[in-house]
Amino acid sequence: MSLSSHRLALLLLIGFLTSCGGKVGVLEQDSAPTRVPDLSNIPDAVPKNEPLSKYGNPRQYKVLGKNYYTLSSAEGYREKGIASWYGTKFHGRRTSSGEIYDMYKMTAAHKTLPLPTYVEVTNLENGKKAIVKVNDRGPFHENRVIDLSYSAATKLGIIAKGTGLVEVRALTTPGKATVAPIIKEAAPKVTASVKPLSSAEMFLQVGAFSSLSRAEQIKRKLQHEVTGVISITPFKSSQGTLYRVRIGPISSVEQGDSLATKLANLGYPNSHIVID
Repeated sequence: MSLSSHRLALLLLIGFLTSCGGKVGVLEQDSAPTRVPDLSNIPDAVPKNEPLSKYGNPRQYKVLGKNYYTLSSAEGYREKGIASWYGTKFHGRRTSSGEIYDMYKMTAAHKTLPLPTYVEVTNLENGKKAIVKVNDRGPFHENRVIDLSYSAATKLGIIAKGTGLVEVRALTTPGKATVAPIIKEAAPKVTASVKPLSSAEMFLQVGAFSSLSRAEQIKRKLQHEVTGVISITPFKSSQGTLYRVRIGPISSVEQGDSLATKLANLGYPNSHIVID
Protein backbone atom coordinates (compact mmCIF):
# COMPACT_ATOMS: atom_id res chain seq x y z
CA MET A 1 0.00 0.00 0.00
CA SER A 2 1.29 3.47 -0.83
CA LEU A 3 2.52 5.55 2.09
CA SER A 4 1.96 8.92 0.48
CA SER A 5 0.71 11.35 3.11
CA HIS A 6 3.97 13.32 2.95
CA ARG A 7 2.49 14.90 -0.19
CA LEU A 8 0.40 17.05 2.14
CA ALA A 9 3.53 18.01 4.01
CA LEU A 10 5.01 19.17 0.72
CA LEU A 11 2.02 21.37 0.00
CA LEU A 12 2.36 22.98 3.41
CA LEU A 13 6.13 23.31 3.46
CA ILE A 14 6.66 24.92 0.08
CA GLY A 15 3.45 26.89 -0.01
CA PHE A 16 1.84 25.54 -3.14
CA LEU A 17 -1.57 25.37 -1.51
CA THR A 18 -2.48 26.02 2.09
CA SER A 19 -5.97 24.63 2.26
CA CYS A 20 -5.16 20.92 2.19
CA GLY A 21 -4.27 20.27 5.85
CA GLY A 22 -2.59 17.01 6.84
CA LYS A 23 -0.07 15.75 9.36
CA VAL A 24 3.48 16.79 8.58
CA GLY A 25 6.02 13.98 8.86
CA VAL A 26 3.51 11.23 9.67
CA LEU A 27 3.16 8.13 7.50
CA GLU A 28 -0.45 7.00 7.27
CA GLN A 29 -1.93 4.03 5.47
CA ASP A 30 -3.88 4.77 2.31
CA SER A 31 -6.57 2.47 0.95
CA ALA A 32 -8.54 1.37 -2.08
CA PRO A 33 -12.22 2.31 -2.45
CA THR A 34 -14.69 -0.03 -0.76
CA ARG A 35 -16.86 -0.18 -3.88
CA VAL A 36 -14.58 -0.69 -6.87
CA PRO A 37 -15.93 0.37 -10.28
CA ASP A 38 -15.09 -1.47 -13.49
CA LEU A 39 -11.69 -0.14 -14.54
CA SER A 40 -10.95 -2.79 -17.17
CA ASN A 41 -11.36 -0.39 -20.09
CA ILE A 42 -10.06 2.81 -18.57
CA PRO A 43 -8.23 4.81 -21.28
CA ASP A 44 -4.71 6.13 -20.93
CA ALA A 45 -4.10 9.82 -20.41
CA VAL A 46 -3.70 11.59 -23.75
CA PRO A 47 -0.41 13.53 -24.00
CA LYS A 48 -0.90 17.13 -25.08
CA ASN A 49 0.90 20.44 -25.02
CA GLU A 50 0.30 22.24 -21.72
CA PRO A 51 2.07 25.17 -20.06
CA LEU A 52 3.91 24.72 -16.80
CA SER A 53 1.60 24.68 -13.82
CA LYS A 54 1.49 27.88 -11.79
CA TYR A 55 1.90 25.76 -8.67
CA GLY A 56 4.22 22.90 -7.84
CA ASN A 57 7.28 23.90 -9.86
CA PRO A 58 9.74 25.60 -7.50
CA ARG A 59 13.39 25.28 -8.47
CA GLN A 60 14.09 23.75 -5.08
CA TYR A 61 12.07 22.57 -2.10
CA LYS A 62 12.59 20.66 1.13
CA VAL A 63 10.45 17.92 2.67
CA LEU A 64 11.30 16.22 5.97
CA GLY A 65 14.80 17.66 5.90
CA LYS A 66 15.65 16.52 2.36
CA ASN A 67 16.20 18.89 -0.57
CA TYR A 68 14.67 18.24 -3.97
CA TYR A 69 15.47 20.04 -7.23
CA THR A 70 12.84 20.14 -9.94
CA LEU A 71 13.92 19.49 -13.52
CA SER A 72 13.72 22.38 -15.97
CA SER A 73 12.81 19.90 -18.72
CA ALA A 74 11.56 16.32 -18.90
CA GLU A 75 13.19 15.77 -22.29
CA GLY A 76 15.04 12.45 -22.37
CA TYR A 77 13.94 11.48 -18.86
CA ARG A 78 13.92 7.73 -18.29
CA GLU A 79 14.25 5.92 -14.98
CA LYS A 80 13.70 2.49 -13.49
CA GLY A 81 12.57 2.08 -9.91
CA ILE A 82 9.73 1.21 -7.57
CA ALA A 83 6.22 2.56 -8.06
CA SER A 84 3.65 2.93 -5.30
CA TRP A 85 0.05 4.15 -5.43
CA TYR A 86 -2.37 6.39 -3.55
CA GLY A 87 -6.14 6.22 -3.26
CA THR A 88 -8.99 7.27 -0.98
CA LYS A 89 -6.94 9.31 1.50
CA PHE A 90 -6.27 12.00 -1.12
CA HIS A 91 -9.31 11.56 -3.36
CA GLY A 92 -10.94 14.96 -3.87
CA ARG A 93 -8.03 16.94 -2.45
CA ARG A 94 -5.82 19.36 -4.33
CA THR A 95 -2.58 18.14 -5.83
CA SER A 96 0.65 20.15 -5.84
CA SER A 97 -0.27 21.56 -9.26
CA GLY A 98 -3.63 22.75 -7.96
CA GLU A 99 -5.70 20.14 -9.80
CA ILE A 100 -8.10 18.01 -7.79
CA TYR A 101 -6.87 14.46 -7.27
CA ASP A 102 -9.25 11.89 -8.76
CA MET A 103 -8.14 8.33 -8.06
CA TYR A 104 -10.16 7.14 -11.06
CA LYS A 105 -8.09 9.20 -13.52
CA MET A 106 -4.73 8.26 -15.01
CA THR A 107 -2.41 10.52 -13.04
CA ALA A 108 0.72 10.26 -10.91
CA ALA A 109 3.04 12.09 -8.55
CA HIS A 110 6.79 12.57 -9.06
CA LYS A 111 9.38 14.40 -6.99
CA THR A 112 11.25 16.29 -9.72
CA LEU A 113 9.55 16.16 -13.14
CA PRO A 114 7.99 19.43 -14.34
CA LEU A 115 4.25 19.67 -13.68
CA PRO A 116 2.54 18.62 -15.83
CA THR A 117 4.47 15.93 -17.69
CA TYR A 118 3.01 12.92 -19.46
CA VAL A 119 4.90 9.68 -18.92
CA GLU A 120 4.67 6.09 -20.05
CA VAL A 121 5.01 3.65 -17.16
CA THR A 122 5.95 0.03 -17.87
CA ASN A 123 5.55 -2.69 -15.26
CA LEU A 124 8.79 -4.65 -15.65
CA GLU A 125 7.28 -7.69 -13.94
CA ASN A 126 4.31 -8.25 -16.25
CA GLY A 127 4.89 -6.03 -19.29
CA LYS A 128 1.76 -3.91 -18.78
CA LYS A 129 1.95 -0.25 -19.80
CA ALA A 130 0.04 2.91 -18.96
CA ILE A 131 0.27 6.58 -19.89
CA VAL A 132 -0.34 8.99 -17.02
CA LYS A 133 -0.26 12.72 -16.39
CA VAL A 134 2.15 13.75 -13.63
CA ASN A 135 0.36 16.55 -11.77
CA ASP A 136 1.49 16.05 -8.17
CA ARG A 137 4.61 15.83 -5.99
CA GLY A 138 5.75 12.67 -4.21
CA PRO A 139 6.20 9.96 -3.20
CA PHE A 140 8.34 10.90 -0.20
CA HIS A 141 8.90 7.34 0.90
CA GLU A 142 12.53 6.33 0.35
CA ASN A 143 13.29 4.22 -2.74
CA ARG A 144 10.13 5.13 -4.66
CA VAL A 145 10.26 6.87 -8.04
CA ILE A 146 6.58 7.46 -8.81
CA ASP A 147 3.23 7.38 -7.01
CA LEU A 148 0.38 6.22 -9.25
CA SER A 149 -3.31 6.96 -9.02
CA TYR A 150 -5.52 4.03 -8.02
CA SER A 151 -6.68 3.58 -11.63
CA ALA A 152 -3.17 3.68 -13.06
CA ALA A 153 -1.95 1.16 -10.49
CA THR A 154 -4.90 -1.08 -11.31
CA LYS A 155 -4.10 -0.96 -15.01
CA LEU A 156 -0.47 -1.85 -14.32
CA GLY A 157 -1.38 -4.67 -11.95
CA ILE A 158 0.31 -3.45 -8.76
CA ILE A 159 -2.67 -2.85 -6.47
CA ALA A 160 -2.44 -6.15 -4.59
CA LYS A 161 1.30 -5.94 -3.93
CA GLY A 162 1.24 -2.22 -3.19
CA THR A 163 4.40 -1.61 -5.21
CA GLY A 164 5.84 -2.63 -8.56
CA LEU A 165 9.10 -2.53 -10.50
CA VAL A 166 8.64 -0.03 -13.30
CA GLU A 167 10.32 2.05 -15.96
CA VAL A 168 9.13 5.65 -16.33
CA ARG A 169 9.66 7.43 -19.65
CA ALA A 170 8.74 11.06 -20.27
CA LEU A 171 6.58 11.69 -23.34
CA THR A 172 6.17 15.47 -23.17
CA THR A 173 7.79 18.55 -21.76
CA PRO A 174 5.45 21.32 -20.54
CA GLY A 175 5.31 24.28 -22.91
CA LYS A 176 6.53 22.30 -25.91
CA ALA A 177 4.29 21.14 -28.70
CA THR A 178 6.26 17.98 -29.37
CA VAL A 179 5.19 14.62 -28.03
CA ALA A 180 7.74 11.83 -27.90
CA PRO A 181 6.54 8.83 -29.91
CA ILE A 182 5.19 5.84 -28.04
CA ILE A 183 7.78 3.13 -28.54
CA LYS A 184 6.29 -0.19 -29.54
CA GLU A 185 7.53 -3.31 -27.80
CA ALA A 186 8.95 -4.71 -31.03
CA ALA A 187 11.16 -1.67 -31.62
CA PRO A 188 14.90 -2.30 -31.11
CA LYS A 189 15.20 0.75 -28.83
CA VAL A 190 12.93 -0.80 -26.23
CA THR A 191 14.58 -4.19 -26.23
CA ALA A 192 17.90 -2.45 -25.78
CA SER A 193 16.78 -0.38 -22.80
CA VAL A 194 14.26 -2.63 -21.08
CA LYS A 195 15.43 -6.14 -20.25
CA PRO A 196 13.10 -9.11 -20.65
CA LEU A 197 10.69 -9.20 -17.73
CA SER A 198 12.23 -12.33 -16.24
CA SER A 199 15.64 -10.64 -15.93
CA ALA A 200 14.54 -7.39 -14.25
CA GLU A 201 16.28 -7.53 -10.87
CA MET A 202 16.62 -5.28 -7.83
CA PHE A 203 19.89 -4.36 -6.16
CA LEU A 204 20.74 -2.04 -3.31
CA GLN A 205 23.48 0.32 -4.44
CA VAL A 206 25.64 1.39 -1.52
CA GLY A 207 27.58 3.94 -3.53
CA ALA A 208 29.76 4.65 -6.56
CA PHE A 209 33.44 5.33 -5.87
CA SER A 210 36.25 6.70 -8.01
CA SER A 211 38.76 4.49 -6.19
CA LEU A 212 38.65 0.72 -6.66
CA SER A 213 40.51 0.22 -3.39
CA ARG A 214 37.86 2.28 -1.57
CA ALA A 215 35.09 0.19 -3.15
CA GLU A 216 36.86 -3.00 -2.09
CA GLN A 217 37.26 -1.65 1.44
CA ILE A 218 33.52 -0.95 1.65
CA LYS A 219 32.77 -4.43 0.32
CA ARG A 220 34.97 -6.12 2.92
CA LYS A 221 33.37 -4.13 5.72
CA LEU A 222 29.83 -4.91 4.59
CA GLN A 223 30.53 -8.62 4.32
CA HIS A 224 30.65 -8.66 8.13
CA GLU A 225 27.46 -6.63 8.50
CA VAL A 226 24.91 -7.86 5.95
CA THR A 227 23.90 -11.05 4.20
CA GLY A 228 23.69 -11.33 0.43
CA VAL A 229 26.02 -11.11 -2.53
CA ILE A 230 28.09 -7.92 -2.61
CA SER A 231 29.53 -6.99 -5.99
CA ILE A 232 31.73 -4.26 -7.46
CA THR A 233 30.87 -3.14 -10.98
CA PRO A 234 32.91 -0.56 -12.93
CA PHE A 235 31.17 1.86 -15.28
CA LYS A 236 32.14 4.88 -17.34
CA SER A 237 30.81 8.29 -16.32
CA SER A 238 31.56 11.94 -17.08
CA GLN A 239 33.85 11.83 -14.04
CA GLY A 240 35.79 8.84 -15.36
CA THR A 241 35.52 5.24 -14.21
CA LEU A 242 33.44 4.72 -11.09
CA TYR A 243 33.02 1.51 -9.11
CA ARG A 244 29.51 0.68 -7.95
CA VAL A 245 29.14 -1.37 -4.78
CA ARG A 246 25.86 -3.27 -4.84
CA ILE A 247 24.09 -5.87 -2.73
CA GLY A 248 21.79 -8.35 -4.41
CA PRO A 249 19.81 -9.32 -6.29
CA ILE A 250 17.10 -8.53 -3.72
CA SER A 251 14.00 -10.70 -3.63
CA SER A 252 11.41 -8.10 -2.59
CA VAL A 253 10.77 -4.39 -2.10
CA GLU A 254 10.31 -5.00 1.63
CA GLN A 255 13.73 -6.62 1.85
CA GLY A 256 15.25 -3.69 0.00
CA ASP A 257 13.62 -1.16 2.32
CA SER A 258 14.82 -3.07 5.39
CA LEU A 259 18.35 -3.35 4.04
CA ALA A 260 18.46 0.34 3.11
CA THR A 261 17.44 1.26 6.66
CA LYS A 262 20.15 -0.99 8.09
CA LEU A 263 22.80 0.54 5.82
CA ALA A 264 21.71 4.05 6.79
CA ASN A 265 22.28 3.09 10.43
CA LEU A 266 25.72 1.76 9.46
CA GLY A 267 26.68 5.12 7.96
CA TYR A 268 25.54 4.73 4.34
CA PRO A 269 22.50 7.06 4.14
CA ASN A 270 22.63 7.39 0.35
CA SER A 271 22.15 3.71 -0.44
CA HIS A 272 19.21 3.16 -2.77
CA ILE A 273 17.42 0.49 -4.75
CA VAL A 274 18.25 0.18 -8.45
CA ILE A 275 16.79 -2.08 -11.12
CA ASP A 276 18.81 -3.81 -13.83
